[in-house]
Amino acid sequence: MSSIESALVIGAGVAGPATAMALAEVGITATVYEAREESAWQEGTFLTVASNGLGALAAVGADKAVLAAGFPTPSIVLRSGSGKRLGAVPTGLPPGEGEQSHTIKRADLHRALNDEAAARGIEILYGKRFVGASESATGVTASFADGSTAGADLLVGCDGVGSVIRRIVDPAAPAPTYAGLVGTGGYVEGLDLNLEPGACEMIFGRRAFFGYVGTPAGEVWWFANVPRREEPGAAELRAVGGDAWRERLVELYEDDAGPAVELIRATPRLEPMLPMHTIAKLPHWHSDRMVVLGDAAHAPSPSSGQGASLSIEDAIVLARALRDEDTPRAAMASFEAARRPRVEGIIKRAARTNSSKAAGPIGRRFRDLILPAIIARTANGKAHRGTFEFDAAGLLSGRTPLPG
Repeated sequence: MSSIESALVIGAGVAGPATAMALAEVGITATVYEAREESAWQEGTFLTVASNGLGALAAVGADKAVLAAGFPTPSIVLRSGSGKRLGAVPTGLPPGEGEQSHTIKRADLHRALNDEAAARGIEILYGKRFVGASESATGVTASFADGSTAGADLLVGCDGVGSVIRRIVDPAAPAPTYAGLVGTGGYVEGLDLNLEPGACEMIFGRRAFFGYVGTPAGEVWWFANVPRREEPGAAELRAVGGDAWRERLVELYEDDAGPAVELIRATPRLEPMLPMHTIAKLPHWHSDRMVVLGDAAHAPSPSSGQGASLSIEDAIVLARALRDEDTPRAAMASFEAARRPRVEGIIKRAARTNSSKAAGPIGRRFRDLILPAIIARTANGKAHRGTFEFDAAGLLSGRTPLPG
């Protein structure tokens, strides 16, 4: 076992508390530092925690709170803008072979993971914006915007796609790549679309992509992905008010079959419109005593449905590597070698989906013609199924090989 006894975990989103809990399982004491205040976790759209992510949480006994806060969404029906059914794809493993993928509000996922970590005695400090770090042969010292510092044996960067730690680990690290899409979403009550709970549909519209899902409480949750060639700045997006975005979205979807326009008009408040970014290939994930994981190291587009799940997987594999390797650097190198092929393969597949969302008129016709055959051939294929397979059982209880 390496000499790691303590760790600083930067970021309390999904990866941060999952990492702290996994480290605790192998005897490493972790403290989590989050830039935002605790009250900031109240907004945001929703996401899927897939079968593999739930399996990884189960390995540290942290799956029950997430399951309780979400609901099963076993598959997605894909349609064209004309309403043509293009096919259905599973979002996780088949029934009986693993927990069904669950859809959950991002705020509820954050709260469930942070509450579970806190209940285990893991300290989570809010309002602590990380600004820098230095490492020596024996440890790491982190600096925060309030002038305070903290030291430990290891620093784990779980600070998302805009990671500060990524640039400390590798000053030449590439910036996140704009995915060519901006997105928003919302929640609607009291609109009867006759949806079964967990029924999820996604529409390749003529001008933009739209998805929606029915909840057990009778609500409808939806999201919109809007192609935009040039990345808009934050000020530009903020300058367009909610009502103006609502009308723009109605115009984008008014010629499409499906309930997009009805849902957009019935939504009390639209979530902020945000650009989407990815990190397809980061050359260096770690230094001697600092490592990045989750979106800080490999951010897939939301089209993958795997951002949260891959982050949780990372936490399990990192903890196992730190337990079993002799030095911190060897542990982090083992972690990176185990994770890189899997995450980069999923990111590549998601990038192809993104390009379909932004297809032009000729591309749309070609996509709608060939996609049904592709879905039929690949939906249950080895590569697709492998996305949801992650053998977390035993990773922290035995000396089984690290999953690749």
